[in-house]
Amino acid sequence: MQGVNIVCKRKKAAALAAAREIIERYGSSFHIALDEDSASGIGHRTAFELEHVADGADLIVVLGGDGTLLSVARQIRGASVPILGVNLGGLGFLTEISLDELPEMLPRVLAGDYEVSTRAMLDVTVKRDNDAIFALSLLNDAVMAKDALARIIDIETYVDDEYLTTFRGDGLIVSTPTGSTGYSLAAGGPILYPSLEHVVLTPICPHTLTNRPIILPREVTIRARLLSPDERVILTLDGQVGIPLEYMDEVMMKNSAFSVSLIKSATKGYFEVLRTKLKWGER
Repeated sequence: MQGVNIVCKRKKAAALAAAREIIERYGSSFHIALDEDSASGIGHRTAFELEHVADGADLIVVLGGDGTLLSVARQIRGASVPILGVNLGGLGFLTEISLDELPEMLPRVLAGDYEVSTRAMLDVTVKRDNDAIFALSLLNDAVMAKDALARIIDIETYVDDEYLTTFRGDGLIVSTPTGSTGYSLAAGGPILYPSLEHVVLTPICPHTLTNRPIILPREVTIRARLLSPDERVILTLDGQVGIPLEYMDEVMMKNSAFSVSLIKSATKGYFEVLRTKLKWGER
């Protein structure tokens, strides 16, 4: 292992301090680069643009939270570079390594002593008048939802070429197993073990109460068409990228050929993370 690229949460002092410590300790042994904003913040000369986060890297260290890691995952584009996510913020399902664990964990990772959890991604394409106007691969979820002032919207949904139903409600969530503990869970969806490759469809506040979440196999393509002509609807990807949708726009979603390798914590397993974050067993 030679190249280490570090991405810090923007304007997070603790992340910049941790990056500085890594450089001071390992900078003479490894080629360490920071994202442009962070490099400027601490005066480090070696920087990269986020869209090139995997270039020249044998390891990517994310210092921040799940949102920072999601933005990195979308930029990797299939590069087989493991990500060490260090949680400096809130919930932290993806960035499961704590800042306190980092001094012990990082030397082991740099020596090649680690295990990874391979996470499936989702390819999303927006079609308008049969032309693809937008495409992205994401790690968490794609959400078709009405604007705050919009009324109920209709989403005609197909699995491959078979008609599923027309969801009427506030919207529809299409989630990876990684994203199943996010918005989908809040909307009543199931938790999927993160190494699975299935896709979850979860309606948001459906008008028909028998519309329930459904788990689909990895091979299918989901096609969701907006049938509401006069409502403001947004397609939100990983909670970070928003695309306004128009009447009869189609959103195509399928399991991606890309995946992301997240380095596992050496001290706690997935169920401990799940139990802790969701506060199971507490009274």
